[in-house]
Amino acid sequence: MDQVSSSKDAEKVLRSIWSDQMDYREEFVILCLNRANKVLGYSKISFGGTSGTVADAKIIFQIALKANASSIILAHNHPSGNLKPSDADKKLTKKLMFAGFTLDITVLDHLILTSEGYRSLMDEGDIDAKEMPH
Repeated sequence: MDQVSSSKDAEKVLRSIWSDQMDYREEFVILCLNRANKVLGYSKISFGGTSGTVADAKIIFQIALKANASSIILAHNHPSGNLKPSDADKKLTKKLMFAGFTLDITVLDHLILTSEGYRSLMDEGDIDAKEMPH
């Protein structure tokens, strides 16, 4: 069982499970982790087109709850190769962070992957855990 202690660890796990469609269509995946940040499992939430996919909060947290996850890591790819998060990416991440807070399931990060690299929204300051209620 892989342990995730950084965005680089998460990227490594995600690349090992990603489909061969990285450059062709968007996908949204979650990693479910236990309290020690060990990967309990993953789920491919959606497969979209060349410029978008759907990430349904109810499905995401249904899976996290069934896995008895303490935290999750969100991930999707940008076939365009652009690592910059869109406003929709940031808004979705904040929405899921708030939903997770209510369920006591922490959203640790949201990674955007391309075939050339990745971007951690948390590492880059695109989202801020301090915005969460305490």
